Amino acid sequence: MRPLQLSPETAVELAKKLNVPLEELMHMPRHILVQKMMQLEASEAEAPDEKETE
Repeated sequence: MRPLQLSPETAVELAKKLNVPLEELMHMPRHILVQKMMQLEASEAEAPDEKETE
């Protein structure tokens, strides 16, 4: 399996948001990455953004 084809900036940002090491992110299967990103988006949608509540 090839590493994901992501720009360095995108890879670093995703690793921070998903709270996974960069190496693990780059070798993560695509379907697992998509699943984690959907979970992250769902959790962000549930929690109101702090900036919107001010």
